[in-house]
Amino acid sequence: MVSEGAIEEEKLHSFNIPQYMPSPAEVRRSVEEEGSFAITRLEVSEIRWADCGSSGGGEDVAKCMRSVAEPMLVEHFGESIIDELFGKYQRILTDRMSKEETKFINVTVSLIRRG
Repeated sequence: MVSEGAIEEEKLHSFNIPQYMPSPAEVRRSVEEEGSFAITRLEVSEIRWADCGSSGGGEDVAKCMRSVAEPMLVEHFGESIIDELFGKYQRILTDRMSKEETKFINVTVSLIRRG
């Protein structure tokens, strides 16, 4: 969208959504190193993107991501790019999902406080 003039390059480079997806081993190690809690259960589950929503395609995943990211994007880039941005995102997701099985990976942890 920078090459199309819809987004300024400087704004693109100054935008950041810090996100980190730890592995189950990293979660276990962090909890054990901190020491205040004991893990009673640690599970990993996978949700296929195709199972998210009714269409089974990129539209539903794009809507899910839009619900989370839109306020941050509007604040940084303005309202005018949002529909075009998520339209492009939906097309990219649909293409990717047609070529490979894509998944969300969830790590769920149950803890108890050590006495």
